[in-house]
Amino acid sequence: MPTSCTPAVERIARVLAGRHLSLNGGGSDPHAAGAVDAAWRDHVDDAYAILSTLREPDAQMAQAGDVTVWRSMIGAVLDRRPGA
Repeated sequence: MPTSCTPAVERIARVLAGRHLSLNGGGSDPHAAGAVDAAWRDHVDDAYAILSTLREPDAQMAQAGDVTVWRSMIGAVLDRRPGA
């Protein structure tokens, strides 16, 4: 199974930053890569909030896979949160 080398929190924070900055995501910058690189850390708390919400799968998600594994995977990220 392929895995990402970039932590989930960073990937989510980058998406959030991109949505604010990039022309493709609703922002105004047509070339926002550098701005996203500089700003993604400002979205880390939001990324953790999203992951906290996703800790409990909905019914459709639960039907698709193992709920215990899902909770464990999300929990592994949340447990590494500074100050957790």
